[in-house]
Amino acid sequence: MISRPTLVVATLGSAQTLAWGSTYYLPAILAGPMSRELGVSTGTVFAAFSTALIVTALLGPLAGRHIDRFGGRNVLALSSLIFAAGLALLGAAQGTVMLFAAWLTIGAGMALGLYEAAFATLARLYGSEARGAITGITLIAGLASTICWPVSAWLELEVGWRLTCFVWAAAHIVVGLPLNRFLVPASTRPVVAAVPKVAPEVSSSAPAPQTATMVLLAFVFAATWFTSTAMAAHLPGLLQAAGATPAAAIAAAALIGPAQVAGRLLEFGALRRFHPLLSARLAAFAHPLGAAAILGFGAPAAMVFTALHGAGNGILTIAKGTLPLAIFGPAGYGFRQGILMVPARFAQAGAPFLFALLLDRYGASALLLTSALGLASVAALVLLDPSSKVECA
Repeated sequence: MISRPTLVVATLGSAQTLAWGSTYYLPAILAGPMSRELGVSTGTVFAAFSTALIVTALLGPLAGRHIDRFGGRNVLALSSLIFAAGLALLGAAQGTVMLFAAWLTIGAGMALGLYEAAFATLARLYGSEARGAITGITLIAGLASTICWPVSAWLELEVGWRLTCFVWAAAHIVVGLPLNRFLVPASTRPVVAAVPKVAPEVSSSAPAPQTATMVLLAFVFAATWFTSTAMAAHLPGLLQAAGATPAAAIAAAALIGPAQVAGRLLEFGALRRFHPLLSARLAAFAHPLGAAAILGFGAPAAMVFTALHGAGNGILTIAKGTLPLAIFGPAGYGFRQGILMVPARFAQAGAPFLFALLLDRYGASALLLTSALGLASVAALVLLDPSSKVECA
């Protein structure tokens, strides 16, 4: 018989795959067809998408606070309805106003229905024991682009981008809503203050102020999400700027998905025995290490770069959920997670445009910025060590 936590992980992982694949990953396939039919630039479509991320940043803390108090089942179910409404509005869009209105609606759904809400739901259900469940749903949903990009591309080719949006809207009603509403349990765990168990070797250390720790974590999440989003938007072009042929660039870029899954399997296996700070430091260092390889050796190191970046990014996605849980405990987790992700969402919204400017002007040397951000993230994570060396279940 499948254990209840395993069923919850499978349920949330499947719902998250649908949520990410039909929203966050949608513009990569449909931005071109949308812009041509609506008579706007692709930049306008991506600008509308960026406004969705800003809405997500602003509403995230409110969603997290609600999950802290009442659990996540109803919030996640509501996100399915909002996603369906936003995608239906997008499919019916006749101009710029409706385009932005649709993405603003989708952004509200993203605040209620992406990883932060799912992680908060797991923390509310399982408390400090949620680390394995968080890793589990990212293992499943890490394949969202691998699954949903081909589906969106096939649908767009067969029935057009408008019906593609309607199909995804229907999927949220037929698949996402039942998963979130009927298979995610209602939370009965009482909300209590977390009492972390301090490791003996640091038991005499005075904890750093919570605000300083929050600032450091918020910086790490913003810096790494900037890099992740910039690479997602520009990786093939970046590899070509480093000297790879178009075919070689696409082949190397295709390693990102498997590398992310490999990184998450590493976190689920060997690294699970250690504090998530170790995983986060290793992951944050992976991108600068890969960048040094491609800047030093050019196109022959393209696959090395994408493998390191992908593995690091896969682990960092988990760390965004497990680090706050390990450092602060489960009490108030959802609201804290929402606050921590506000700078990350704004960084994410601006990353494609800013990195495009750097890539046009400096070519592959634009990686110097993302490498600096990665090294700064490692330094910030090292600074967290004295006050956050907490034993995790």
